[in-house]
Amino acid sequence: MIYRDLGKTGLKVSEIGMGCEGFGEDACKMTKKLFDVAEAAGVNYFDLYTSNPNVRKAVGEALRGRREKFIAQSHICSVWKDGQYKRTRKLAEVVAGFEESLEQLQTDYIDVGMIHYCDALDDWRLIETGGILDYTRELKAAGKIRHIGLSSHNPQVALKAVESGAIEVLMFSVNPCYDLMPASEDVEELWNEKNYAEHLTNMNPDRQRLYETCQRLGVGVTVMKCFGGGDLLDAKLSPAGVALTANQCIHYALSRPGVAVVLAGAHSVEQLKQSISYEDATDAEKDYALTFASFPKISWQGHCVYCSHCAPCVKKIDIAYVTKFLHLTEAQASVPETVREHYAALSHHAGECIKCGVCETRCPFGVAIRENMTKAKQVFGY
Repeated sequence: MIYRDLGKTGLKVSEIGMGCEGFGEDACKMTKKLFDVAEAAGVNYFDLYTSNPNVRKAVGEALRGRREKFIAQSHICSVWKDGQYKRTRKLAEVVAGFEESLEQLQTDYIDVGMIHYCDALDDWRLIETGGILDYTRELKAAGKIRHIGLSSHNPQVALKAVESGAIEVLMFSVNPCYDLMPASEDVEELWNEKNYAEHLTNMNPDRQRLYETCQRLGVGVTVMKCFGGGDLLDAKLSPAGVALTANQCIHYALSRPGVAVVLAGAHSVEQLKQSISYEDATDAEKDYALTFASFPKISWQGHCVYCSHCAPCVKKIDIAYVTKFLHLTEAQASVPETVREHYAALSHHAGECIKCGVCETRCPFGVAIRENMTKAKQVFGY
């Protein structure tokens, strides 16, 4: 298992994590089985957005005797009322719901306290001014949560939260179909078939800016909806019109700037093992570029997806990394220090490019690589 830094939190997280969708399967008997498989494979991160008390208690039992082996991302503002899940911004309900969750989970702290489901700018302002953010800060000061997070599907809202400096972790929906969609306060627009009826081209700029800002500011991204609820794995359901494999979906998400862990939903032990098997997959099994190039409804033409099909460079430049660092600087007035340091650490740099163009003949998306190398040399100075 490969472990990554979760932004600036200091936490080392497994790049494959667990979503909680399957914890409620088989009257919650599945929970312990999934945690057993996760522990054996080195998976140390999981998300718990649900407020279902039966699921929370099952997770608490599954963690008994091994709490320190797992990093828990649990949601604040997700409460159980009148026998069903509810998202609330009423502070009294939030406080009672969080204290109840600690009791049900049999723990006295949560590693990442995730402010639940904020997809509207007005909602973010309410969180900032209505006591919710202050409450999470109080929880952190008291040691009841170690880090503050926010979950969102809207890149404009998420960017506001990230740029505010208030959150350390962002839970966001990342996959190659949703990444083309413009921001919306209605999450269902992400999988609405009519939005994919027209030919879509390249990543939405708000989403690209969000990922790059998270990378620059050290906000760790935890990925939800990597498989689009399973739709991306089925050609009949996929908005792209072509089925992707689990390995391709995971690899795409892990290739985005700022991403630390993919929270893979699993309704069975076999599904979780399939996601974990990404760690042993070959480069060919992870490669998504040629499949992307075959999408009938979606085009990434001219856009670098960091797939490294351009390699090997005759001057041994890591073109994908150079391009990623270039993108991280393009929206800034100056080069971020961390990006400059990472660029400097590369064995070969853009200034060594001899403009032979061999890389461009290999690129499935017609990226102007030589032009990018020229820009990178201008930006970084060598």
